[in-house]
Amino acid sequence: MFILDAHLDLAMNAMEWNRDLRRPVIDIRKSETGLTDKPDRTRGTVSLPAMRRGQIGLCVATLIARYSKPGNSLPGWNSPQQAWAQTQGQLAWYRAMEELGEMVQIRDINSLTKHLDLWSDTDGIKKPIGYILSLEGADSIITPKHLEKSYEQGLRALGPAHYGPGTYAQGTNATGGIGDRGKELLKVMEELNIILDATHLCDDSFWEALDFFKGAVWASHSNCRALVSHNRQFSDEQIKVLIERNAVIGMPLDAWMMIPNWERGTSSPQSTGLLLSHMVDHMDHICQIAGNSLHVGIGTDLDGGFGKEQCPADLDTIADLQVLPQLLTKRGYTETDIGNIMHDNFIRFLQRAWT
Repeated sequence: MFILDAHLDLAMNAMEWNRDLRRPVIDIRKSETGLTDKPDRTRGTVSLPAMRRGQIGLCVATLIARYSKPGNSLPGWNSPQQAWAQTQGQLAWYRAMEELGEMVQIRDINSLTKHLDLWSDTDGIKKPIGYILSLEGADSIITPKHLEKSYEQGLRALGPAHYGPGTYAQGTNATGGIGDRGKELLKVMEELNIILDATHLCDDSFWEALDFFKGAVWASHSNCRALVSHNRQFSDEQIKVLIERNAVIGMPLDAWMMIPNWERGTSSPQSTGLLLSHMVDHMDHICQIAGNSLHVGIGTDLDGGFGKEQCPADLDTIADLQVLPQLLTKRGYTETDIGNIMHDNFIRFLQRAWT
């Protein structure tokens, strides 16, 4: 079944992890033998061939570069200008993949329709992975003019914050609202019709942003606080408001967001019994709140700084997402429901937002 993954840090992996994503996952793992600079070395799960094998023909792919102000202990760049330059380097990688026919940027209804038609054809020809450009954390946006330039470059979704305090909003593990700069950012986003990604907004910034912003809202990769209690997750009240805004929420596969009591560096998928069925638990929770299957999708965040050591034990590569229809069927979901979750909800969202 065709899959839309609403959150993949492809360029980060290519540029910071130095992974050639054109290669099979097994080759990338072998190339990292002996490396210890990242906790997920030799355990990556994503490559372009693996995405093709798993029919993940369309994704929301990120630019990401945090600006860490003096006193902020989180890793990042020491100035907004450096962060901007980093995102431009990541964009250059996407462009290089386009030149090779490996990827194609999707930025409007016409390109979306053309790409879906291409992937619906079973001619066996190698197809490019479609990507919708998103910015995870807005710290690299130096001025509104930089946001306008990003839009011209194809940026179509933006999450104002990531982890900790940000320039335009406060993120995971932080507190506080969006302030005047955040409102200015959201105003320009609304004018440009850039989708607001509510993922990573702390509670204060979440409520303030949704109250101020009148454009299209989604959450690319967030799970349910009722199942795993942490401010990174959405409360039922937040989920209800997102449903009222016609949002779609993508389900991520980072272990600590899937099951409670995960201890980084100590827990393992095998010791905890973590499986893809736990992803379905979060999907089902949102569907029960909504009373339908129209607000859930997939936003795996695979290789978003973690690999097989911190994702379901029954997932070797991203291609194993093809197990999900079977798991959903066992939960009583219909063929239409499964199509909604695997791709249709996010596709319809884009069609509405871009019309």
